[in-house]
Amino acid sequence: MLYAYQTSGERLIRRGPTEPLAEALWIDLYRPQPPQIAAVAALGIAVPTLADMEEIEISNRLYRENGLDYMTVVIPGQDLAKQQISGPVTFILAPGRLITVRHHAPRPFETYAERADRTGPGCATADQIFLGLIEEITGRLADLLEGSGRSLDEVSRSIFRSQGQNIPPQLLQGALEKVGRQGELLGNIQLALLTLERALSFYGQTERSGAALRPVVKSQTRDIAAMEVHADFLSQRVALVTDATLGMINLTQNATVRIVSVVAVLFLPPTLVASVYGMNFAHMPELSQSWGYPAALILMVASAAATYLWFRWKNWL
Repeated sequence: MLYAYQTSGERLIRRGPTEPLAEALWIDLYRPQPPQIAAVAALGIAVPTLADMEEIEISNRLYRENGLDYMTVVIPGQDLAKQQISGPVTFILAPGRLITVRHHAPRPFETYAERADRTGPGCATADQIFLGLIEEITGRLADLLEGSGRSLDEVSRSIFRSQGQNIPPQLLQGALEKVGRQGELLGNIQLALLTLERALSFYGQTERSGAALRPVVKSQTRDIAAMEVHADFLSQRVALVTDATLGMINLTQNATVRIVSVVAVLFLPPTLVASVYGMNFAHMPELSQSWGYPAALILMVASAAATYLWFRWKNWL
């Protein structure tokens, strides 16, 4: 799909499909098809393929070619099945025009156009739109970090609220799955922050970043650095909550094993008594007495009770 935008006053509006593409200030390519790639190529702009965008070498993500600046970042978004993934997005800065290429749907690309006039950089030029998109992406990543922090707080409360009470295994399993999802999300956020920081550093070294935009670039770089510190803190919390959850699972399993062991030990003395009277030797005087059977039963119960009281006295139960 191809979305073209042009400024109208101080706002950014979408152009119609029949309007000339050459007049667009921002061209957003989402899962572009060959005709759309050809239309952009007619403007003198080569559109990278998904394979090119997925290359991890810095030289393939940040470079200048034929007077165009190519910057590829990796940010969270949704695929066609509405599943959360992390995918590459390429920003192509041409003279008087910005082209973005993406194969998934990051939320900032859906919300930026409506509030482009309210962002710090503005939207009068392609460079301002680029920095405005970076600001929108950074804000979205901050929201994800806040949500991840709240989720970890919720899991921590559910794990540590037991106060000696048994925690249901279903709750522990759900907590472990939730922490795992948050760990995966934080990994994607950290990768996004890293690639955004590199893209801003590359942009700041080009001649496109004039004196008017340089303070915006420095401010966004500081914000990203602060978010990286917070993301590292949350990653440590993920490790802590994971260890605590696994510890609670081990304690629950140990308690179950202890109960089984105690029950087995309680039945050992009665089993010994029953084994003795099951030998059927010729000279066992209790076998011929009427009180022999009740006495054996009482002896088995008494031995089990004595074992139980011994465990209680030792505080093993």
